[in-house]
Amino acid sequence: MDKTIYLIRHARASGQEPQAELTAEGREQAERLAAFLAGFGIERVISSPYVRALETIAPFAAAAGLSVEADARLAERVLSAAPLPDWEERLRDSFLDPELRLEGGESGSEALERGRAAIAELERSVHKAGAAVSHGNLLALLVGAFDPSFGFDGWRAMRNPDVFELAIGKGGAWIRPIWDGK
Repeated sequence: MDKTIYLIRHARASGQEPQAELTAEGREQAERLAAFLAGFGIERVISSPYVRALETIAPFAAAAGLSVEADARLAERVLSAAPLPDWEERLRDSFLDPELRLEGGESGSEALERGRAAIAELERSVHKAGAAVSHGNLLALLVGAFDPSFGFDGWRAMRNPDVFELAIGKGGAWIRPIWDGK
């Protein structure tokens, strides 16, 4: 059976910690996102348990009459337990070497493995279309698993929010960005 999964990056948030809420702009983006997603036939929604991800998809889920399933496998990747003044350079390194693990952090391979497990569960479900809400770093890894050219530069180009359509069928899988930002 063909399946479509919408990979969604959360809207603008007040911070990076798990409890960070959406900003006023982010709440407006979430409303626009709800309208954008309305025509895609989404039947199941899973989300990172982080507040900004749950708040991003809440307007859509409410309008569609769907519950949102919090899934820790979609939480953002922790690059390092300690603040890094050169974090962006280190993040670039982690895209080049998926096994690179900084102290207290998670390698790209480890993060991708848990993210792919969540996506695979959506793929195996009886629903024809599903949505997974997550964060920039993890989503960039997931998009990169289907489009190896995406990488660090793809991560840098991502927006808040952003939406990628992952189509899975007998002939394989392909992914493309679809969020128009309006």
